[in-house]
Amino acid sequence: MKAANTHIYFLGIGGIGMSALARYYKNLGYEVAGYDLTPSALTRQLENEGMHIHYHEEVSKIPPQTQWVVYTPAIPADNKELVFCLKNFTTIKRAELLGSLSREHNTIAVAGTHGKTSISALVAHLLKNAGKEITAFVGGITNNYKSNLILSPTTDIFVVEADEFDRSFLRLHPQVAIVSSMDADHLDIYQNHDALKSTFLEFASQVDPKGLLIYHHTLEKYFNKIPNKVSYGAYPEAGFSAKDICVQDHRFSFTIKTPEIEITDLWLQVPGLHYIENALAAVAAVSQFGLTPDEIKEGLSTFSGVERRFEIRKSTGSKVLIDDYAHHPEEIRVTIEAVKRLYPEKRILGLFQPHLYSRTRDFADDFAKALQTLDIVALLPIYPAREKPMEGVSSELLLTKMNHPAKFLVSKENLESFILSQNFDILLMMGAGDIGLMVTQIEKILALC
Repeated sequence: MKAANTHIYFLGIGGIGMSALARYYKNLGYEVAGYDLTPSALTRQLENEGMHIHYHEEVSKIPPQTQWVVYTPAIPADNKELVFCLKNFTTIKRAELLGSLSREHNTIAVAGTHGKTSISALVAHLLKNAGKEITAFVGGITNNYKSNLILSPTTDIFVVEADEFDRSFLRLHPQVAIVSSMDADHLDIYQNHDALKSTFLEFASQVDPKGLLIYHHTLEKYFNKIPNKVSYGAYPEAGFSAKDICVQDHRFSFTIKTPEIEITDLWLQVPGLHYIENALAAVAAVSQFGLTPDEIKEGLSTFSGVERRFEIRKSTGSKVLIDDYAHHPEEIRVTIEAVKRLYPEKRILGLFQPHLYSRTRDFADDFAKALQTLDIVALLPIYPAREKPMEGVSSELLLTKMNHPAKFLVSKENLESFILSQNFDILLMMGAGDIGLMVTQIEKILALC
């Protein structure tokens, strides 16, 4: 499948999407190397898998035998290595490479401003568990497979997240597509919410005419011109809907109604109404590839979730620790609602790390409204990612907008003393920055409570 001794170099190899591609090509026998800004557990795993990675902008570290280079738009345009590679190597964006790979297979592309990773992981697991030959690139580490890449010996079906950032998903022309949501986000890329929605519609129009678009029922009005489509959601009128929903032993039981049949006595290990809706989207997708009701039932019951997607890290003694990637106001609202439904009457301390100055600025009022439904709110400083500070934009901005008696700014340095000083039952961690690296530390703190 490749030329002998082919070398490929990844700029931003530690990103969740880039690392999956790096693993894919390493599995095919390529020589893989790369650069990332910061070492992490993921980059250490890649190194253990035989990839050579460095963490400083040093052109001299790029292997001279490199044939082509892949980069992510998260890499700044003035990055020394990127500037050099653009001049000296065949250099392509991650989205272009993913689009090229997807054209070789029956592709299921999962789009949406939130829900992509959980739905992609569900789709991939249902197919893999049923014995289908798949390759899946997932935007998180799946608990079932301990990886963001799921492989079979051969590939009939290609599962990929369709990322709206930088309009990357317009490189995809899938046979089946899912659109879970189109909430305002990435307004540093899109001029406004209407521009973002228009781009989602453009993506939806690229679905194979003989294929299928699957969309959340609340988006019904946007897809009138798409010929082959079906909706999903916890609404009786949706094409794929859920009923008889109940909680037993912190698990959700439900029935799925499809356009043809009902599948009863379904169980999900991962809690939350939003996860039931994610399951509906996944079932709608895999139904196009011949999965039986029994295969769907078994796949859902054995799905154990994705790291940092409503991940219950500790549930012993008097405290529960839940870690979640939520970094958009709607995600935060849904996550808090799920915790309250799962643990009624429990006192919730929410620890949130805002992600990006621009997102904090654009949705400050919405963040405040969502967060103030917690019993106690604690905010870490903003995680800047690719951005430089913006005047007047900080975690304190969110705090001032909250009408709440128990709201706090917390530094990483005083996190332990703060947690130990609070009265709570549930600690809910939320954010897309490096807060995910703190979970082991917080587990140790809770052991002292």
